[in-house]
Amino acid sequence: MVTIGGVDVSRETMVDLQAFAALVLKWTPKINLISASSEALIWDRHIVDSVQIYRYAPDDFRLWLDIGSGGGFPGIVAAILGKAQHPDAQFTLIESDQRKVAFLRTAIRQLGLAARVFADRIEDVPPSNADVVSARALGSMSVLLPLVSYHMQPAGVAILHKGRQVRAEIDEAQQNWRFALEEQPSLTDPDARILLIQRISRAA
Repeated sequence: MVTIGGVDVSRETMVDLQAFAALVLKWTPKINLISASSEALIWDRHIVDSVQIYRYAPDDFRLWLDIGSGGGFPGIVAAILGKAQHPDAQFTLIESDQRKVAFLRTAIRQLGLAARVFADRIEDVPPSNADVVSARALGSMSVLLPLVSYHMQPAGVAILHKGRQVRAEIDEAQQNWRFALEEQPSLTDPDARILLIQRISRAA
C-alpha cells in the first residue's frame, strides 16, 4: 500500500492510475484533454487532485456520478479507486463532447472499470439518484447546484473542486439556494477548496 492524496492505494491501483495518466498524455495532442502547460505536472495537478476527493465519499455509496467529465478527472480516477475499494459500486460519467466520450470509453475498456458514459448534456440525462456527484472545473456553484440537485439522491453528497473564487461563488449561490456546506483544504493547491454539499433546495 502507498498513500496518494490522503488515500491508501494498492500496487494494482497505482498501476491503473499510471496507465490512465499515460493514456491521457497519449490522447491530449489530438483532443486537448489537459492543457499543454500541465502535461509535465499531470500526476499532482490532475491525478492526485482527483484522488484526494475519494476520502469524502460515504463508505456505503453505490452510485458515483461525475458530471462534465472531460478528460476523466475526477470520474475515471474515482472509478479506478473504486475498482478495489468499492467493487460493487457503479460509476457514471456525463460528457457532451463526442471526442472526449470516445476517450473515456477507451479508458474504461482498457482499465476494466465498472463505469459507463452518457454522451449528452447533463440536464438531458434522466435523473441518476446518485449517492455521490462530483464535478471539477465545470462551472460556478450557481451553475452546478441545479445540475447536482437534479441528479443527486436526497441523502447524497456533492464533492466539488473549487479555486480561489470559492467564497464569492458560495455567497452568490446562497442568494438562490439553501444547502449544507463543509469546506476542506486541497492537498494540491493552497488556494483551492474541496466543497462537500448536502441537502440542496431552492431558497424560498
